[in-house]
Amino acid sequence: MRMKEISLRQDPDLRKELALLARGCDFVLPSRFKKRLKAFQQGQVKFSEQPYISPTMSPAQAKKEEPVTPALSESIPKFYFPRGQPQANINIDNLISKIEKIFSQFPDERVTLKDMGLVAKACECPLYWKAPLFHAAGGDRRGHVSVHKFVAMWRKVLQTCHDDASKFLHLLAKPGCNYLEQEDFIPFLQDVVDSHTGLAFLKEASDFHSRYITTVVQRIFYNVNRSWTGKITCSELSKSSFLQNVALLEEEEEINQLTEFFSYEHFYVIYCKFWELDTDHDLYIDQRDLMRHNDQAISHRMTERLFSGAVTRDRKVHKEGRLSYADFVWFLISEEDKKTETSIEYWFRCMDLDGDGVLSMYELEYFYQEQSQKLEAMAIEPLPFEDCLCQMLDMVKPEIPGKISLRDLKRCKLAHIFFDTFFNIEKYLDHEQKDPLLAARDAETVGQEISDWERYAAEEYDNLVAEETANEPYNDCYELLSPSIMDDIIEKDCCKTFKLKGLGEVHFDINSMYNFWFCFQL
Repeated sequence: MRMKEISLRQDPDLRKELALLARGCDFVLPSRFKKRLKAFQQGQVKFSEQPYISPTMSPAQAKKEEPVTPALSESIPKFYFPRGQPQANINIDNLISKIEKIFSQFPDERVTLKDMGLVAKACECPLYWKAPLFHAAGGDRRGHVSVHKFVAMWRKVLQTCHDDASKFLHLLAKPGCNYLEQEDFIPFLQDVVDSHTGLAFLKEASDFHSRYITTVVQRIFYNVNRSWTGKITCSELSKSSFLQNVALLEEEEEINQLTEFFSYEHFYVIYCKFWELDTDHDLYIDQRDLMRHNDQAISHRMTERLFSGAVTRDRKVHKEGRLSYADFVWFLISEEDKKTETSIEYWFRCMDLDGDGVLSMYELEYFYQEQSQKLEAMAIEPLPFEDCLCQMLDMVKPEIPGKISLRDLKRCKLAHIFFDTFFNIEKYLDHEQKDPLLAARDAETVGQEISDWERYAAEEYDNLVAEETANEPYNDCYELLSPSIMDDIIEKDCCKTFKLKGLGEVHFDINSMYNFWFCFQL
């Protein structure tokens, strides 16, 4: 039978000593007592480790019940590959031989950036990886890359990086860094500006190179850097569509078709909107400048929050109370398309006054007060805050009553209506005039058609081109042409088509138009 554990008082050796201690006797030595206590504890441990044997159990069964010592380590297959899962069928030596064959076509087996496209294709990379490959091999220091330098660099990449995201990050990142910062993209984008056929017209306008590059960099971080850290990781890069867009640069000659990052038309719209506000043209705007955007549609309280540092990165500019062009890119895209995850996060940060991660009723009332005042100034009776609040809570359906979280707004698919209600008076009135069923239908089709930003950029670009066309110098000669001999003018690109009485449609370029007028005068 299994014996019950005995206590200290039941131990025959210690019972007498404990009794003497209880009577206050002082002749028991503490050291002797500690030794006996330790020996007793060790015996208890050995006793507890013995297996329990039932009286009815046979010796064979008792032997089977003995515990089995577990293996020190289990054979678990590796499942985490931060730099991509290695491919078993890749032949590095074969790839290196193809690269060496390309280098052998050039004098001294040295390649410049101009010819780096051939090397990029031999590496089985998209064409516009050529600049990152060139700079990673030290070409920016010498103006050329030798075959030995390049092969050593690329062999290391192939051995340590096993997917496109990790390779691209390794090529662009600073030595020892496992993330990309904004300045890391500049050499790559400068090569796109210099060599893409869709941007050939920018070669002579070097002043606009940095503006275009800044815009594209901000759009990259706006869409890719989901953590808002200012550092793009390999995981973020692989989850985004950026590398697919880089590959499309080779196939798509029309740069404006790549609307997510590289569109020149989108850059043109953003820069023109900023230029209108930046009256002193120092590439910074203050609160008064931003208030003029879209005829003061954004509330004053929200404008203050934009300059509070809630969504801007440059601490120096924040202290000076200014907004840089880079920050304006984020603002304009977020303002015109409040359906994306980044824009929802952007405006949530602005409305979360105390930074506790939820929008309280106090914060909502703070922004709605100014909206009510604007509506009253327009002779429109505003909804009481309590009624507006009920509508918003019914629309968002927060998990925690009385507190709206970022997750609630992303889940409800109507965050754009929520935000416009509290700080954009014009868009709020537009939503009020819309059929609620139509708004619900729009929420269901999010992501299935062109985005709000793409629609806005296309409309604004057409408006800006029309305005510039109307202000061009050669339009002055339209006024010289008498209405009696011209029925109407049809504009198409850089040519003009005139319908002249007795002549039908006549096509002119700019110079021919002036020549025609001089001949007509004679």
